Amino acid sequence: MVHRVAVIGAGPSGLTAMKACLDEGMEPTCFESSDDMGGLWKFKEVSEPNRASIYRSLTINISKEMMCYSDFPIPADYPNYMHHSKILKYFRKYAEHFKLLQHIHFQKLVKSVRQRSDFSRTGQWEVVTEDRDGQQQSHVFDAVICCSGHYTYPNLPLKDFPGIESFEGKYLHSWDYKGPEDMYGKRVLVIGIGNSGGDIAVESSRVAEQVYLSTRTGAWVIRQVSDDGIPVDIKYNTRFVHILFQLFPMKFFNWFGEKKLNAMYDHTMYALKPKHRLFSQIPIINDDLPFKILSGSVIIKPNVKEIRGSSVVFDDGSIVEKVDTIVFATGYDYGFPFLPSSVLYNSGHRVGLYKHVFPPNIEHPTLAVVGFIHGLGAIMPQAEMQARWVARVFKGDNQLPSNKVMIKSVEKDTKDMEKSYNLSRRTPLQVDFVSYLDDIAGEIGVRPSLLWLFFKDYPLFKRVLWGPVTVYQYRLTGPGKWDGARRAIFTQLDRMYQPLKTRKLKEPEASITGRLVKLSLTVMAGGAAVYYVHVHYPTTFSTLLSKLRPLTI
Repeated sequence: MVHRVAVIGAGPSGLTAMKACLDEGMEPTCFESSDDMGGLWKFKEVSEPNRASIYRSLTINISKEMMCYSDFPIPADYPNYMHHSKILKYFRKYAEHFKLLQHIHFQKLVKSVRQRSDFSRTGQWEVVTEDRDGQQQSHVFDAVICCSGHYTYPNLPLKDFPGIESFEGKYLHSWDYKGPEDMYGKRVLVIGIGNSGGDIAVESSRVAEQVYLSTRTGAWVIRQVSDDGIPVDIKYNTRFVHILFQLFPMKFFNWFGEKKLNAMYDHTMYALKPKHRLFSQIPIINDDLPFKILSGSVIIKPNVKEIRGSSVVFDDGSIVEKVDTIVFATGYDYGFPFLPSSVLYNSGHRVGLYKHVFPPNIEHPTLAVVGFIHGLGAIMPQAEMQARWVARVFKGDNQLPSNKVMIKSVEKDTKDMEKSYNLSRRTPLQVDFVSYLDDIAGEIGVRPSLLWLFFKDYPLFKRVLWGPVTVYQYRLTGPGKWDGARRAIFTQLDRMYQPLKTRKLKEPEASITGRLVKLSLTVMAGGAAVYYVHVHYPTTFSTLLSKLRPLTI
């Protein structure tokens, strides 16, 4: 029986892991190497080794309703896209509300996690920690949850840039970047067009003489502010859209999405167009980059071929001279240096984990990884769902399949991901946000049923189908049910609008035509969903009807 659980890291994943353990009656002990909680979102003026790092101006690119924990909505007056200081404040509120701080041991670096000699009988682990004075201490736990993140070890591939040793200026990784103060009047080259690379190029262009943004593959760029000024994830990350993705081929959505993006700014004309299709890789989210390109503040360049002193030669033969600063936004390596290699199962480019959580090759399921996931959505909801499942597995309420079955599942996941997405050593996995949440929710028994809601609570059904897939939906019923979930769903758009109501205006009334269109689309979506279920799972409806019983929400 699992009672004492070690949680490694007090970031967003570690916080929700502690709460999940407490909810299931277990006693978590969290080891955090720094002097504060928050993980990635705790800003430091100087980057610390073995710790995630952010820049001073960072604002999250996921809206607040799509990133909060499922039973603790972000305050209505908080902005939709929050500065890192606001995010940290929210995490503090969460930790204080659920009394998590008393379980955190700060400035305790985990040096090793090893199976005890009697592991085959007990499933227990020995965890060795080190304090700031270098004193080590050994602890015994019934289970361990790793929440150490994957933005900790910067990837600086200098060997891929011939002549870097001759560079006469300053170079750094985006992990070390804090702000543009040292770039006034400079000529700056940013290498890498991920979210960090785009942000740094835009911010530095406000003070630099000229910024160049080098990319090997290009990128699709989407805006945070979508149609009607709604946050893009609120607008499009809905169950209705998710159902459409199940019914129509991905080629159609790639064509439609690319056409819509190119209508805003032609990616070929802006030299941004990538080699991959839109939904083969997570796009970058940046509202300012297209304008900076249009104004000439940022110039897009191909991959770097060679560096000669202060000059940089690109693959197309073009040369940029007098470069003062190079920022490598080249991503991160990941690893679990405190874990023995024997407990890690490798599959493709990644550490293979059953449903991206459990090592499939150990005798007892008393080790889990939470938050090591990559999807087009915030890490918090995904990590929370993982943590809720992990706690129930530890407690014994949920059972995992055999090692053989888990390994087979891991290999299938690897093949499916390699088929659907562009993966690499630094981006070893990717999941569909809604599908993954639904999958883990199904393991727990908290996945919302549209069919039940249609018959039992039609007003809620409409909001679950048409509204954003917020994680309150996974607190409506089943283990961990929260009485405030229904109200949170009904008021989620109110919280979105609240910080924008800074000037009193008359609200426009909804048109009858709009309501009729929405009703017809609802009927079409319902019919399509019924047809899809009938074709793919022909026994579902007969089984459901035979077990028909009231559902309390």
